[in-house]
Amino acid sequence: MTRVLVTGGGGFLGSHLVERLEADGHDVVVARSVDYDLTSLQDAARMFDDAGAELVYHLAAEVGGIGANRANPGRYWYANLTMGAYVLEQARLHSTPKLVIVGTVCAYPKFAAVPFSEDDLWDGYPEETNAPYGVAKKAVLVGAQAYRDQYGLNSVFLLPTNLYGPRDNFDLETSHVIPALIRKMIEIEDEVVLWGDGSPTREFLYVDDCVEGLVLAAERYDAPEPVNLGAGKEISILELAQLIADVTGFGGRIIWDEAKPGGQPRRSVDATRARELFGFEARTPLREGIERTVAWYRSAVAGVGR
Repeated sequence: MTRVLVTGGGGFLGSHLVERLEADGHDVVVARSVDYDLTSLQDAARMFDDAGAELVYHLAAEVGGIGANRANPGRYWYANLTMGAYVLEQARLHSTPKLVIVGTVCAYPKFAAVPFSEDDLWDGYPEETNAPYGVAKKAVLVGAQAYRDQYGLNSVFLLPTNLYGPRDNFDLETSHVIPALIRKMIEIEDEVVLWGDGSPTREFLYVDDCVEGLVLAAERYDAPEPVNLGAGKEISILELAQLIADVTGFGGRIIWDEAKPGGQPRRSVDATRARELFGFEARTPLREGIERTVAWYRSAVAGVGR
């Protein structure tokens, strides 16, 4: 049994990781924002003091979809950079044996070759709407590598592609595309309005598959190079909307508001490194994962759905 600290443990990805770790018999400390403000050095230090962990997963983040990123660029840059820096420093001060840091696919250059290779991470500036968030996370990678070089801190940095699944954030002001589409198509009868023209592509990773990647990296990977976690399937937002309409039974019209931004033109990752270095492979087909997510949303939100 290992004493494990999970920052952001009450969030979407964190809650699934905590379930997995507890099922595996570990003693898990769940760090929530209501208990520890990780943009505070004092709170970060107190969290590490309280946890006494042998393994730390840093999942805590402030993040959202295109609209939330446009509304909060300064906050997202500051909060994610500061949290990452404080976690690294406290892991050093507490001689933490292993730190697993979750980055973001938003760190990749706007026009990186698809699928994104970890070697291309620095070959350009991220897509503008989420650049402050992506740059902050990329700076944490630099910090992790620097702390390894200078202090011997064993931290690994993972880059999951877009996540989805049960318990995702379905708040239309801050949610990502899959939960937003599911909620709109279940709650709205006649028509839904979506940003852009539907042509941008994305890759989606089911949350339990991501958890498997995190656990495998903690167990088997100890190198400084960042590693993508992805499913290897690229889909346009138009095709995604049609798929979710089919799964939810939405029979109305889909309207594309081309005056609104559609985000990065293409986004898909090369997960070869994860497979070769620690045996990770995503196993949940997109339609199956969306069906599970829709079923969860309908059961969790009273009186919703057809």
